[in-house]
Amino acid sequence: MRVLVVEDERNLADAIARGLRKRGMAVDVAYDGDAGHEAAFVTRYDVVVLDRDLPGVHGDQICADLAASGALTRVLMLTASGTVADRVEGLQLGADDYLPKPFAFDELVARVQALGRRATPAAPPVLELADLVLDPARRVATRAGVPVDLTNKEFGVLSELLKARGAVVSSEELLERVWDANTDPFTTIVRVTVMTLRKKLGEPPLIETVVGAGYRTAEAVS
Repeated sequence: MRVLVVEDERNLADAIARGLRKRGMAVDVAYDGDAGHEAAFVTRYDVVVLDRDLPGVHGDQICADLAASGALTRVLMLTASGTVADRVEGLQLGADDYLPKPFAFDELVARVQALGRRATPAAPPVLELADLVLDPARRVATRAGVPVDLTNKEFGVLSELLKARGAVVSSEELLERVWDANTDPFTTIVRVTVMTLRKKLGEPPLIETVVGAGYRTAEAVS
């Protein structure tokens, strides 16, 4: 899941980003409304965690522009004001959810995960291919009933490939969906991650390379 955090309180923004990354999400951060507005329309995010009172472009404007664009991006609006009137106004602007500060981090994570599920086409709660089972909610992978120990990035890549259901997924798409904006676009990290993922999954191979195009699950040619 790709998430953008737009929050001018740097310590809070960084803390949110660190926590979401620990949950396996790819997270970018913008510290003002101008940077947040630009980022939200340059990259396709599943969820934008948006502070309402931002310097530069106001959070209300970012939210309204995203809603007007027709993007599938979901918006979780944060604000220091938790009155009913403020929540109603935020939702009327196009926010999908509203969380007053201070908040419990576990609640924020749960809300982001719920919004992320709404931002993408529906996928089965558990992804399966042959004897491989991937449970995104519990972040558990097994093959033939044996647990497979995956890093967050390996789990993310495998999840994207399984959700594609045999369609080819390019390295660029994997880089965009699993890594954040700080990753060098010319890096070989996707190829290396797929290579280690193949080794961990064992035989027979479940991921194949489509030369010049990307990767797909082996079910596409079975």
